[in-house]
Amino acid sequence: MKELIVISGKGGTGKTSLLAAFASLAKGMVLCDADVDAADLHLIMDPRIVERHDFESGHTAVINPDPCTQCGLCRELCKWNAISEAFIVDPIACEGCGVCYYFCPEKAIDFPLDTCGEWFLSDTRFGPMAHARLGIAEENSGKLVSLIRQQGKLLAGKKNLDLLLTDGPPGIGCPVIASLGGATAALIVTEPTVSGKHDMERVAELAAFFRVPAMVCVNKYDLNPDMGQAIEAYAKEKDMTVMGRIPFDPVFTKAMVQGKTIIEYDPHSESAAAVKKIWGDLARYLGL
Repeated sequence: MKELIVISGKGGTGKTSLLAAFASLAKGMVLCDADVDAADLHLIMDPRIVERHDFESGHTAVINPDPCTQCGLCRELCKWNAISEAFIVDPIACEGCGVCYYFCPEKAIDFPLDTCGEWFLSDTRFGPMAHARLGIAEENSGKLVSLIRQQGKLLAGKKNLDLLLTDGPPGIGCPVIASLGGATAALIVTEPTVSGKHDMERVAELAAFFRVPAMVCVNKYDLNPDMGQAIEAYAKEKDMTVMGRIPFDPVFTKAMVQGKTIIEYDPHSESAAAVKKIWGDLARYLGL
């Protein structure tokens, strides 16, 4: 099974719209939305949820008032000042270190798992999909990314499908690291701006560290051709394949508003033609 992950050094480059377009062109694949902090692939895919599961990770201390003698040891030990004078734990301030739980002489503190979000297995008009939704201000998104990728691979194995298309998180943090490991290839979507080039270079270095072959696609190329050429020059210098250029086209936004991919909305547009060519080159690269 091959896994293509579409990532970007920064948000807003169009990677999700591009991955959705690939889904409408590919055959025999599983979709995976690993951008769990700001999941939006479902807005285009309109998934029908088949399975729903809670995602549990991390701990928050809870003080049981019955055995608690209010000795104050937990308040002294808590370096986050998460325990009030009334011996109530502030769940926002609690970092889940567990010191109060382990050292309470009365064993009056519980340390239950937190429910941080949900993950789903769904059906879409293009094929099965694994996706998730992290709770507001919740953490552990790297662990949830790993879980979603694992479920996507299991789903592909059950259905005898040989391709996993993954919408990765932007940036270079823990969620991106969790999404890159073991991937067959990564397509970095960037835009022709100074920040776009800078952030593309950072995520390219990250992919190289994990020895994941990286390719580059410049979206909205015609808005700044000089910067687009600079990005392509950098890619060639680092032995990264330049998969193609996509012109700026409002049809992407129009398609998104309709809950469609660009291939469904306007298959004869210049942008759709560019996306089709990029997907054809990617399919050959992956040996599909």
